[in-house]
Amino acid sequence: MTEPVWVLEDPRAGTGAQALGIAERLGVPFRRVKLVWSRWASLPLPFPTLLGVSETAAFAPPWPRIAISAGRRAVPVSRWLRRRGVRTIHCMWPRLGADDFDLLVVGSHDGAKKAGNQLQILGSTHRVTPETLAAAPRLPHCDVALLLGGPVRGEGMDPALAARFARGAAGLGGFLFVTTSRRTGEEAASAVEEALRGTPHHLHRFGADGPNPYLSLLAQAGRLVVTGDSISMLSESLLSPAPLFVAEPPGLGPRHRRLLAELYARRLAAPLGAEPPPPRPPLDETGRVAHAILMRNWL
Repeated sequence: MTEPVWVLEDPRAGTGAQALGIAERLGVPFRRVKLVWSRWASLPLPFPTLLGVSETAAFAPPWPRIAISAGRRAVPVSRWLRRRGVRTIHCMWPRLGADDFDLLVVGSHDGAKKAGNQLQILGSTHRVTPETLAAAPRLPHCDVALLLGGPVRGEGMDPALAARFARGAAGLGGFLFVTTSRRTGEEAASAVEEALRGTPHHLHRFGADGPNPYLSLLAQAGRLVVTGDSISMLSESLLSPAPLFVAEPPGLGPRHRRLLAELYARRLAAPLGAEPPPPRPPLDETGRVAHAILMRNWL
């Protein structure tokens, strides 16, 4: 007997989390099928195939009822499973074979043409839940949280830019808790420390000893400041009821700009330095996707 759900888990953490987040909210057992890419995976394979996967032993019957995937590279793999009678749910616009899925979970920032098999969401799905936020350890102080990302490709965030964001977040008042990510870089973290000298704050550097305070910050911060280069962090922050400010780095791509424009238009967030957005309830898009799947009786 196989699990009713397979998650085709992309090795990139942010991409894999989109599929895992949905599976974890369905309330049924699932198997994590870790995808190891072959040299063919970088090609836009236009047909259902396992050619892009170098380890295929897990792809054997009995088949699950549902397979959940995310990202362009998983598209031909998911389509291959659909040929074997598996319902397929895919996160992000697939570019090729969009009609060959039972459900596409697509962020409105992707700018994709609407279709009958598409469920449009704001941002991306993720693994943060109301329950994980409620269970997050309490911090002694956190009036403002600054969540620093960084460029997807490059040598980390520009130190001067990181320092400017830190000063802007400190200007919101109260005790400031800053956390960096894998993409921020040590030079930017040091620039933040120098910029906040004399300001009540705590800086948690990525990879430092001790528990990661990220969930505690989402659960507890009175105000959140998130860099606009991370669609994942912006999406997760919407599950917090705290007023959300966006620190916008220069050179954002069209997908990021579309997401920020919608957040501002719907008054779910405001640019750092602007008037704060109005109070809002937490936005749980991953929970909405899971509910939509359950309502289809595919399990």
